[in-house]
Amino acid sequence: ELLVIDDLLSALVGIEGRYISIKRVRGKEGYVVFQIDSSMDLALQELTRRIFPLCEDFVLASQFVESRSHFKTGLVNHALAAALRAFLLDYQAMVAQLEHQFRLGRLSVQGLWFFCQRMMSSLNALAVLIEKAMSNNTSGSATLNLLHSQAKAMAGDSAVRSLLEKMTDCASAAYLRMLERWVYEGVIDDPYGEFFIAENKSLQKESLTQDYDAKYWQQRYSLKDGIPSFLNNVAATILTTGKYLNVMRECGHNVQVSLSENSKLTSFGSNHQYLECIKSAYDFASGELLTLMKDKYDLIGKLRSLKRYLLLDQGDFLVHFMDIAREELTKKPEDISVEKLQSLVDIALRSTAAASDPSHEDLTCCVERSSLLKKLTSLKDLDCAYSSDKLAAADVDQPMTLNITGLETFCLGYKIPWPLSLVISRKALTKYQLIFRLLFHCKHVSRQLCQAWQIQQGFRSVKILGTPILRSSILCRSMLKFVNSLLHYLTFEVLEPNWHSMHGRLQTARSIDEVIQIHDFFLQKCLKECLLLLPELLMKVEKLKALCLQYATSIQLLIPSIEVAAAESKSKSGSSRARAKRSQDRDEQLKLASENVVMSQSILYVSQCPSQSILQSLVPTQFRFVTHHLASSAAGNSSRSSTRSSRASFLR
Repeated sequence: ELLVIDDLLSALVGIEGRYISIKRVRGKEGYVVFQIDSSMDLALQELTRRIFPLCEDFVLASQFVESRSHFKTGLVNHALAAALRAFLLDYQAMVAQLEHQFRLGRLSVQGLWFFCQRMMSSLNALAVLIEKAMSNNTSGSATLNLLHSQAKAMAGDSAVRSLLEKMTDCASAAYLRMLERWVYEGVIDDPYGEFFIAENKSLQKESLTQDYDAKYWQQRYSLKDGIPSFLNNVAATILTTGKYLNVMRECGHNVQVSLSENSKLTSFGSNHQYLECIKSAYDFASGELLTLMKDKYDLIGKLRSLKRYLLLDQGDFLVHFMDIAREELTKKPEDISVEKLQSLVDIALRSTAAASDPSHEDLTCCVERSSLLKKLTSLKDLDCAYSSDKLAAADVDQPMTLNITGLETFCLGYKIPWPLSLVISRKALTKYQLIFRLLFHCKHVSRQLCQAWQIQQGFRSVKILGTPILRSSILCRSMLKFVNSLLHYLTFEVLEPNWHSMHGRLQTARSIDEVIQIHDFFLQKCLKECLLLLPELLMKVEKLKALCLQYATSIQLLIPSIEVAAAESKSKSGSSRARAKRSQDRDEQLKLASENVVMSQSILYVSQCPSQSILQSLVPTQFRFVTHHLASSAAGNSSRSSTRSSRASFLR
């Protein structure tokens, strides 16, 4: 028995004895089996075999500590191995005490079995944990999850559970330091790739202003698989907190988080103190970044400036620009000088009330290579169903593509600095530009119709061409009313109400993500209500505008001058001979115009053909500006006198 006790004391620390041998298990690293000499007394064999599991668990734990102390296994495994090493030192101290009792002759096999009972359950629980960790080759958050689940599974054994919770606290200490640096500084300190937040360094913030599909904000920092189970519910909050701090650091803004004893992440204990710390860090980072964006970088002011120029809230600037840039804008896109247009934009800005706006210098201009409908077709992420086949079937874009000019492709841009590009990204700016192009072209159509109307009024004032001019002016007035109704609808029933709604919501926003969401919702709603996300209706409106332009152009070509009407309003100063000469020339022009049958018939033809096409292209819609225009136009003309009954029936 004394010999067996001596061998058992050696076996408890993984050393073979005279009667006890160690056999390694093939194919399983760290696993061993203890065997006893079969010639020993059966009673002693039985008692000895009861102690063998403790010996095997010690060898397994020692092997795990040795293998997980390498750098490549990660900081969490390093910390767990250190905690296990401390536990094994206590175990070895127990074996040394038992050996001391044996040297004094006070230890029997039964006594040895009794004293090993306290350590048996603890080391067995650790062995189960180690087996799972080794078989799955866990590291980082996977190891923490395993420790957490094993501690929960041992709820019935308070001593073992306390031991596993202690191991969890020790192993998570390194993870807590990584988490602290992220939520308090916005820095990923993860040398072995254990943290659940990944950084994609290939994505740069400059892409926000250059790439329509930029994924910087969504993918520069992202969640990885294997989030610790006790952080699942706050993983998104942790990610967002660090992202906010990163934005401020890249702006050169010193972020000073006030750290107190209560705010330090000491453990992932059951008191959930760490959750309160994370929430406090998020509230601080969110509020600090929002204040920085609003105060230092004037986010609301930039959005208001975008509304002023790209949503045409600054009327005098646009009118002046369209006047001075008319010649350049009538060229084909490839022939237009963008530099010249930019200089004209600058002149218009300095010559109007826009000069008082400190942001007007950020305004730029560009010329697209395709029409608005083609541009919408190329943007696949918009919530609409544009396709090249539909455009071809509608036959709307074909004539415009052949004769497309800068008036259809001109667009304003805007220089957006970091970090405002998080909110006003390239995608958001493109949506602003889509709305601008629609409004700008409507303004152009309205101006062309106004010019045609002025020409007709000049001829009506001298009462020449009679019925043709009258019919044409009625049609022109209806077209002008339609285009102005469209502009009124877009400006005062879509853009203004939505802008005020967004502005009110931005005042109560509590984070940049909420600001981005509100701004994107505003743009999406404006696009939809401006018909840009409704292909069938927009195609019809584009066709109506094209017909209005064709009509206005034809009238201006057929009646190239209004000098006849202007002559009577000129000053009477000058010699009597000059006045007589002008009067004679005017009489000759009036006589020629009244006898010009071809001009009269051409004006009648131009007045009838577009109106026929307009009435055929209009189908019942749900939009107020279309139905109201048609109803009022038909009612107004049908109530006229019998001498105009032919025109009323024609318009109906």
